[in-house]
Amino acid sequence: MNLLDSSCWIEYFADAPLAVNYAAAIEHITELIVPTITIYEVFKKMLAEQGKEDAAKAAGQMQEGEVVDLDPEIAMFAAKISLETGLALADSVILATARHHRAILWTQDRHFAAVEGVKYFPKHRKA
Repeated sequence: MNLLDSSCWIEYFADAPLAVNYAAAIEHITELIVPTITIYEVFKKMLAEQGKEDAAKAAGQMQEGEVVDLDPEIAMFAAKISLETGLALADSVILATARHHRAILWTQDRHFAAVEGVKYFPKHRKA
């Protein structure tokens, strides 16, 4: 299983230079875990920058994966991760969700670069 953090989804929907890195994971949607917090982050950014129609379309596509709500078990796991690593709320929830589901976390966020179970793509790297 794979889990793409919000930065990867945003890159993909923007058809930005690194989008090609995430296409394979997104095309295998049945193997994709999608935390509700990533839907929130992607929808919010796209709503602000591209409008309601594009934001709704993106959120709809994301929901084709296995959507995972923030339940008490993941919330408490995320709190422990946050205290151990100093990660912010959303990043802690995303990492906790990935670990809970034994999924690989795909990200462009540098603070995940050395974290176990993470597939990191530097933003400056060309595909």
